[in-house]
Amino acid sequence: MPASSLANRLFLSATAWLVVILAITGVVLSSVYKNATERAFDRRLNLYLRTLIAEVATPDEPPDRQFQSLGEPLFELPLSGWYWQITRTDTEKPEVRSSRSLWDKKLPKLEEHGAELTAAGIRLGYVDGPEGQNLRMVERPVDLGADGKYLVSVAGDDSEIFDETRSFDYYLGGTFTALGIVLLLTTVFQVRFGLAPLKRISESIADIRSGRAERLEGEFPVEIAPLARETNALIDANREIVERARTHVGNLAHAIKTPLSVIVNEAGVHAADPFAAKVMEQADVMRDQVAHHLERARIAARVSVVATVTEVAPAIEALRRTMEKIHRDRGIMVEAKADPSAKFRGERQDLEEMVGNLVDNACKWAASRVFIEVLVEVPHKAGAGPRLRIIVDDGRGLSEAERTQVSRRGQRLDESKPGSGLGLSIVVDLAALYGGSLSLGAAPIGGLRAELVLPGI
Repeated sequence: MPASSLANRLFLSATAWLVVILAITGVVLSSVYKNATERAFDRRLNLYLRTLIAEVATPDEPPDRQFQSLGEPLFELPLSGWYWQITRTDTEKPEVRSSRSLWDKKLPKLEEHGAELTAAGIRLGYVDGPEGQNLRMVERPVDLGADGKYLVSVAGDDSEIFDETRSFDYYLGGTFTALGIVLLLTTVFQVRFGLAPLKRISESIADIRSGRAERLEGEFPVEIAPLARETNALIDANREIVERARTHVGNLAHAIKTPLSVIVNEAGVHAADPFAAKVMEQADVMRDQVAHHLERARIAARVSVVATVTEVAPAIEALRRTMEKIHRDRGIMVEAKADPSAKFRGERQDLEEMVGNLVDNACKWAASRVFIEVLVEVPHKAGAGPRLRIIVDDGRGLSEAERTQVSRRGQRLDESKPGSGLGLSIVVDLAALYGGSLSLGAAPIGGLRAELVLPGI
């Protein structure tokens, strides 16, 4: 999809919000789980701490007694990561007792690491233990009065917290990835489903332009219905304007035709008078110009009508038969080969007028045969429609200067041939109004080749 696509913008914005929301949610859940795991670990440390404090505070016990395990075998294993330490702080030389797992090492003091006492009278924090281990430690100062002051510390390997949190993060990441994929697929479906009416309107408008439909039909959502309604109203208004233009063109033609006829008739009475001859000459010029511009106005009005399509092959075959009958006395054979799929985006009478002029001119100059061929050209640019190439071959052939001359309005090369000289200029004007073109060249069979390019469908 293009970057400016509405579907693209909706999908990208939804994807961005989805990534942000899932990322924030993941971070929050990971933090909550880590805190919960940490609190559970702290409760375990506090349990051991209270057990040690109870042992220290028990009277009538020998000072050298051993209470090593606290029900946890890891306190017995050297450098296992689980340690306890009891330090008497009111003597000149501190007395230290510790778990066997601590071996000959000592635990650092949290107070020296800036940890503050909590409301429960303990300190919590992370420290570096023996062998570079990362430890989660809890310590509590205990004042037994005459029995002494102690600092009781318990530490555990924080890899348990890290491993639990990492395992949770892996599961959370996998779950959120799967959830994100499902939500993205859902977003794609929602975007396509939500924009389907717009696509239907686009296809309907294309059908109208191609002549397969005249209006936007069907039910549309409430948000889209006004667009369809206004589009239909615009099509109706366009048809009405074109119809009024046709009527005005016809009225103007009749209004001008009568005065011109009167002028010509009056001048014809005095044909010997040079002034009358000049009037007749200029009246003929006026008649040609009026006919030319009225024809252009009529054609422009027809071209502006939406949804007009003409089957080309039947129109060409009808022209072929007509031209053979018209030029039967000269024995002119007219051959036609038209692609059955060829369709002209315009009215049949305009197609007949353009091709008819070309074939008529070819028949006037041909020695024996005229060949008509209709090809459909596939567009090379994205979004462009097919083009029709209508080729008319034969005639005596023209030089470059003559080809330029005959395409001008009213220019003729041979006054002995019937016609007003407007034929090719009308073809050029009509083709231009439809966005096409006319070119003249040399035919492979000899003579003149006229190539008419028109919009197809």
